Amino acid sequence: MNRKNLTRWAGYVGVAIVFAIACGFLSNWQFTRSAERNAQLELVADNYDAEPVPLADLIPVDGEVDAGDIWHPVIVTGEYLADRQVLVRNRPHGGTSAFEVLVPLRTDDGRVFIVNRGWVPPGDDQPEPDEIPAPPTGEVTVVARLQAGEPAPRSGRSAPDGQVPTINLPMVADAIGEPDATVTSAYGLLVSEDPAPATRPAAPDSPSEDPGPHLSYAIQWILFAIMGFAFIWYMIRTELRHRKEDAAERTAAASTPRRRDRDMEAEDALLDSAGR
Repeated sequence: MNRKNLTRWAGYVGVAIVFAIACGFLSNWQFTRSAERNAQLELVADNYDAEPVPLADLIPVDGEVDAGDIWHPVIVTGEYLADRQVLVRNRPHGGTSAFEVLVPLRTDDGRVFIVNRGWVPPGDDQPEPDEIPAPPTGEVTVVARLQAGEPAPRSGRSAPDGQVPTINLPMVADAIGEPDATVTSAYGLLVSEDPAPATRPAAPDSPSEDPGPHLSYAIQWILFAIMGFAFIWYMIRTELRHRKEDAAERTAAASTPRRRDRDMEAEDALLDSAGR
């Protein structure tokens, strides 16, 4: 085994090690995403069907929502500011680019709480909805599940008047003209209204319980790392076998002329004996 072969094989092993390290990072990333998804599912399971509590219990005046209270139902009493309704555009519902209907609710403690009443499809002959069910008038008691606001669009995209590109609560607060009074740490996903209107926007689907493919992807990356070392071992083993076979063939080829010489000598001896 010469130094050149050892250097080449060391290079193979080095490539396998680098590949395994990359697979390890990717596997760890998928394990992290799996853990985050499981935490989300546990949060939904704990809070989704919990007993509703007053909004002030979870979001005090001048306070913010705790991350562990997302999806928890709250009871809010106040009056809808229907004339300041805002639509969120390009929301994937019903196989269309639907609109979600945000209506600010002036609560009994003077704050403005954003209620997502559901979604409506685009119009038959226009991109905007043909009809938006109106919220109840006068005092109303709303049960809604707390939701965290969304980040502002990175692209800086905007929306027409009366619409927003995403549920970024400071952006919504500016759109409704209540930047100081609006609760911007969470909004409410409507569950029920009392008094109940004759019609309301369509309710969004319940949150998915699918844990996602992250755990299986993490295991796949580990297997890829193992397969990398197995492939390098197979290459080295195959090369060693071929070298052994080549050496055996060279040995056999080198011994053949000597046998022929001995055979010829024996034949000459027989001929000499016969001549005598």
